[in-house]
Amino acid sequence: MKKMIIVATYNEKDNITNILAEIYKNVPDVHVLVIDDNSPDKTYEIVEQLAKEKYPNQLFLMRRSGKLGLGTAYVAGFKWGLERDYEAIGQMDADFSHNPKYLPEMFNTLNNYDVAIGSRYVKGGGIINWGLKRKIISRGGSLYSKIILGLPLNDLTGGFKCWRREVLATIGIDNLMSTGFCFQIETTYKAFINGFRIKEVPIIFEDRIFGQSKMSGGIFKEALITVWKLRLNKNSFLRIKK
Repeated sequence: MKKMIIVATYNEKDNITNILAEIYKNVPDVHVLVIDDNSPDKTYEIVEQLAKEKYPNQLFLMRRSGKLGLGTAYVAGFKWGLERDYEAIGQMDADFSHNPKYLPEMFNTLNNYDVAIGSRYVKGGGIINWGLKRKIISRGGSLYSKIILGLPLNDLTGGFKCWRREVLATIGIDNLMSTGFCFQIETTYKAFINGFRIKEVPIIFEDRIFGQSKMSGGIFKEALITVWKLRLNKNSFLRIKK
């Protein structure tokens, strides 16, 4: 199975070298696309150097003009991967909250399922070093979305996932409502209602050590509104052909 991973970055110079080393340690044959939103700390320069000197033909960089939103970064990466015929496409953060040690199991899950979600809220999963507010936002957002959308899944707000290409070619990635936090909920929901098989793989999520969290106060409000939009437009999402 031809595999790639999308790593979206913004000011990740303290993490990017080590996260790439761990990715290749755990999945030696994978290709990585780093999508950098013109980081002020010049994360992209480190990636360019590593692509040239350490990981030629395995590491690629997409440098964008500015901070355009996490969802749009992943969509750009999905398109890049589909155009190059990757059969399995992963997505993850660069800050070690998504530990690369889980990647082999997540990619292997795609042998029997269409989507693998790194889940904090199933048996064997968990969170380290989060305050109460962030736990409430994340757990509450997942539970709220699960109830409103009728999904048999526990972690809908996480961004550590692996997809079979058929899913991304079907769910209409050019027509997503969300560009931020709700992007994670929307893509999973559209995969589910189109009949794709989804498996939650337990992970331990540890908060970043270096750099700043990208979470903002408007995240929960966005989820409250967007989840209802998704439910009300359910029928229009069925079997969208790319």
